[in-house]
Amino acid sequence: MDLIQNIIARAKENLQRIVLPEGLEERTLRAADMLLRDKVAHLILIGNPDQIKAKADELKLSHVAEATLLDPKNHEKKEEYKELLLKLRQAKGLTPEKAAVLVEDPLYLGCLMIKNGDADGEIAGAQNATGDVLRPALQIIKTMPGISCVSGTFLMFLQDKYFGQNGLLMFADCAVLPNPTAEQLAQIAVSTGKSARAIAAMEPRIAMLSFSTKGSAQHEMVDKVVEATRIAKEMAPDMQIDGELQADAAIIPNVAALKAPDSFVAGKANVLVFPSLEVGNICYKLVQRLGHAEAVGPILQGMAAPVNDLSRGCSVEDIYKMVAITANQAIASK
Repeated sequence: MDLIQNIIARAKENLQRIVLPEGLEERTLRAADMLLRDKVAHLILIGNPDQIKAKADELKLSHVAEATLLDPKNHEKKEEYKELLLKLRQAKGLTPEKAAVLVEDPLYLGCLMIKNGDADGEIAGAQNATGDVLRPALQIIKTMPGISCVSGTFLMFLQDKYFGQNGLLMFADCAVLPNPTAEQLAQIAVSTGKSARAIAAMEPRIAMLSFSTKGSAQHEMVDKVVEATRIAKEMAPDMQIDGELQADAAIIPNVAALKAPDSFVAGKANVLVFPSLEVGNICYKLVQRLGHAEAVGPILQGMAAPVNDLSRGCSVEDIYKMVAITANQAIASK
């Protein structure tokens, strides 16, 4: 887990402005207090300032006062953000009346702050559903150039340091797209490669997984992975990407020597791209539970600026780590 400490250290060296729209949520406040104490990021807490201060006092949190507290119903840039939202969404039918309501929604406000250059990233989801977190992000911040889909990656810290990068593997997509097309699967691969560099300071070796290795099976599902591999290589010629590979061929050298002897990724992959959300989600949970791996994520990728979604069952420690990760994504995006 030295990587998490490195991620935190990088965040401390280049403080980013991270918005926490759920400013009154207890775990969020506790994490914010620790992050401010440790000087990991500049934090913006959205919510009624008097209520946030009262809640912090009740919880005996002494550092929350160091955050910027933003009242969504009353602040100096409210009209400016309303006009920005109208500019972005009027062609989609947004009316001034509806914009006036949405601009007071903390999840929309956080994204408008990022779009306007007043913040660098956002973390939410401790008390909001994934769809509610992603909707304003996709409408306002949108995806990065060349990427049309958002995906989710997990940092998987394995007990056995033999695999991946000293025990670290990145799994994607385990959180967002149920059945990606070949084009989307290629984008997931490239986005995860960028995440490997931005978050883990790791040069990605990306395996496009299937139930076939280099033509050992014939099926339209295999064809999709083959095509995705071709597209991904064209999108990112500077990345090591190979497929289609079975999981054992991707991570075990002696299996790779038999099944894919000419592959520069097989046997030493540190990024695993799954052909569907179903496979990825099942796999990361099995590795986490049966292999006693620590799973950190999902880390959302593909956005023009970092927005990350928490599980509603998240811990204070989860929020702390995700703020540091979001800060690293923001640093890399600049």
